[in-house]
Amino acid sequence: MRRLMTTLVAAALVVGVLAPSVGAVGYPWHRPMTVDSIEFIGEVTFDTGFEYRGVEVGGLSAITYDANADIYYSLSDDRSQFAPSRFHTLTIDVGDGSLDPGDVTFIGETTLLGNDGRPYAELATDPEGMVLNPRDYTLYLASEGDAVALVDPFVNQYTLGGTLIDELRIRNKYLPVADGTFGIRQNLAFESLAITPNGRKLITATEGALAQDGPAASLTEGSYVRVMVFKLPSERPAGEWVYPVDPVVDEPIPEGSFIVNGLVELLPIDNRGTMLALERSFSVGVPGNDIRLYETSIRGVKDVTALQALDGATFDVMKKELVLDLDDLGLLLDNVEGMVFGPMLPDGRQSLIMVSDNNFNPNGQFTQFLAFAVELAKTK
Repeated sequence: MRRLMTTLVAAALVVGVLAPSVGAVGYPWHRPMTVDSIEFIGEVTFDTGFEYRGVEVGGLSAITYDANADIYYSLSDDRSQFAPSRFHTLTIDVGDGSLDPGDVTFIGETTLLGNDGRPYAELATDPEGMVLNPRDYTLYLASEGDAVALVDPFVNQYTLGGTLIDELRIRNKYLPVADGTFGIRQNLAFESLAITPNGRKLITATEGALAQDGPAASLTEGSYVRVMVFKLPSERPAGEWVYPVDPVVDEPIPEGSFIVNGLVELLPIDNRGTMLALERSFSVGVPGNDIRLYETSIRGVKDVTALQALDGATFDVMKKELVLDLDDLGLLLDNVEGMVFGPMLPDGRQSLIMVSDNNFNPNGQFTQFLAFAVELAKTK
């Protein structure tokens, strides 16, 4: 790994002394936690084509929260095709216990820079996951790469100004090869990125199975994806676990058209390996998306780091329990891919914010923010 911005990191660490843990003050994050209840508290949408200072806002694939400043950063998955790869700064006001029109305001935009100090070239990156490290006030970003063009996925560290600090080591099993028999599948690589409340574990996962691990999700079969953990601040890989993704929910129209289901976001709810997992299913010809929120954990599950391929191997899988089927909200759901805990609500519950990636598609898609009130409880 290369340290590119040592002095900037040192400065960030000074700031980080005052940084809070991720999530709400008051929850015993060191204890195993579970979701006791969840309530929908509002929606805000933006039409495709909405601009902030002349740059189109879209493709919002991740969102992270700065509790000290009460602001959010949301990552665009634009591959430098509409504008240079970037993330947006915004405010989300849930101070009255609900999310209503006018409560989401974009206030800034930051361009991401590569290791040459310049904005990323077109198609050089596919940014999908982002999280703020509260211990040093830096950002970690995940890129899916490109399995066809043989662009490797990555997890990198950046300053809040978008400057590259470090590149984390990704094991060879994730890197694509020319014949497609090994490594990431196209558009099914690192979609999620999360950090534990104490800032000591960084977590990402593939959206669908690696080529050597089994099939992508279909109408009849699910998919086994790898959840990968890094220790912080060393950034060393700390283990891999298998999460079972559901089959695709709906038959496409017409039959045989494109379908997908994948793990698009993870969000730790304690420091012990318990997480919320967001799955998104889409089928051509079916309006909207099917979004399901699960609770899952790596506790007691065998590490599969040593397995180069899951196909034909024996392994444990992470158990999961449905927290919410967002179809039950009665909303047209866009391509929801980002999720983060926001501030505590006036009634003492924890806010949860989701955001959608509109694919910059003006034909029926839009940028969607969803807010929820969550009550967490200790488990044994």
